[in-house]
Formats: sequence, structure tokens, C-alpha cells
Amino acid sequence: MTTTPPKLVATSWTVLGDVTPRDPRWVSPIPLTERLDILAAQGWYGVGFTQDELETVRGNGRLTEMRRHLDAAGIEHVEVEFLSDWWCDGDEGAASRRTEEILLDAAAELGAAFVKVGTAFREPIDDLAPLVEPLARLGDRAAARGQRIVLEPAAVAMVESVPRGSELVSLAGRANIGLLVDLWHVLRAGTTPDELVARIPHGQVWAVELTDADAEPAGDLFTDTVDNRRYCGEGDIDIPAVVDALRTVGFDGPWGVEILSTEHRALPLAEGLRRARDTATRFVS
Repeated sequence: MTTTPPKLVATSWTVLGDVTPRDPRWVSPIPLTERLDILAAQGWYGVGFTQDELETVRGNGRLTEMRRHLDAAGIEHVEVEFLSDWWCDGDEGAASRRTEEILLDAAAELGAAFVKVGTAFREPIDDLAPLVEPLARLGDRAAARGQRIVLEPAAVAMVESVPRGSELVSLAGRANIGLLVDLWHVLRAGTTPDELVARIPHGQVWAVELTDADAEPAGDLFTDTVDNRRYCGEGDIDIPAVVDALRTVGFDGPWGVEILSTEHRALPLAEGLRRARDTATRFVS
């Protein structure tokens, strides 16, 4: 009996090369065609792109060309990211709306599955109410363009845990807004698999990012998040239990793989992607 390989997505940070969230612009130094050749050769199902790379491609009028390259590489699933400050007014709000337009344009042209959004890297907030209407309005603007939104809670951000992110998505109440679950933030926020099952409505999870982590953070949480992720199975996350919980609430891929670490960035891209693929595959086959 043959087994169908899992559908794996190389998220933007996994495929960017030697770029970190500390950099002023999140643009890969590796040409797109070279990255896509590697992904195609290794059998990846999907790929993610950052707002900065998409801004450059869009500004040069090359989104259609980008789509042709993706099709030629057999890439069936595209993700675009990352939008923050969507709740802000003033200059921050204006900048966010410009990024939103870039992401929505790219999502439409590239046939993206969704646009990833999150909240700022700040202390967790106690009251979600100020975010509810802005998120709902963002969903409405995306719906008008035929696009979907996924909200990513992050342990280093205002909405710090998956249960809190799920609550916000439910409060926003838009059919085109779902939830992204990153296993790193599940561990770092102290969320258990049982809590995922108990607190996430069935069908709300539209995206998952597989990764691993040491049980305790090294240094401050932001540095740990950016530099210390592990390949799947090389850390302390109970990946099978989390995957089972996510399947229980209705998710079954495609599975993003997000490896954001000094170790991964130091490897040649093909080697790092192969290791990311091989270590993730055994948990979702």
C-alpha cells in the first residue's frame, strides 16, 4: 500500500534564507526561481511570502510573473503575511492599510489561501474588546476582495495564546476570519492540547505551523522566538498530542512548517528545507 505524502508548506521564515524579524525589510537574498526550484525538487506543496517581498514584486508589476513561476514549480498553496496595527489610527493605521492593500492584491493575484495577521509585539492585553470591531472591519474589507484572513496569536504579542485568539475570532464573527495555530506559541503560552480541544470551535483552525522548542526559553522571549526554534522532534513540544488536538477540532492540513532559528539560517537553503520537511513529515503522515 502506498502512502500519500503530507501536504507541507514552507512558511516565509522557513524559506527566506538568512533573514530575521530584526531586519528592516523581510526580503530573501535568494532569487525566487532558485527557491522555487528547491521547493519543487523536494516536493513541497506550498510556500509563504512576506509583505516586503510582495511589495517589491507588486511595485515592479511582476505579480503575474510570480504566479507563473509558482505554477511552473507545482506550488498549489500560497500564504501571504504579515499584517499588524490593523486596529490603529493615525500614522500606524495608515501604514497598516498600505500593507493591507499589498497583501490583498498579492493574495488575489497569487491565489493565496489567506492573509496572515497578528497583533503587535507588546505585553498581552486584558481586554479584547478594542480589537473586535477593527478585526471585523478588516474581515469585511478582505471579503469584499474575495479573501480570507487568519489570526495568529503569539506569546510575544498582545493576543498571546491560542484560546485568546480563538475568542477574538469568535467575537469578530466573520465567516472569512479563521485561526492560525503555531506550535511554538502553544508551548510558550502554556496552552495544553486539552485546552485546544476544549476552547477552539470545530472548523475554526485554518492554518497550522509545525515547529519545536526547548521546554524553557533561552534569554528573552522575543530573542528565543527568533533564534531558537528546533526542527520537529528535536525539542520538547508534544507534537503528536497537539496534532491530534488540532485534528479533533477539524484541521487536517496543509501543514505549515516554520523553522526560525540561527541554526536553520546558517544552513544552505536546500539542506535546511530538506531537514525541515523530513522532520515534520513523520508527525503528519
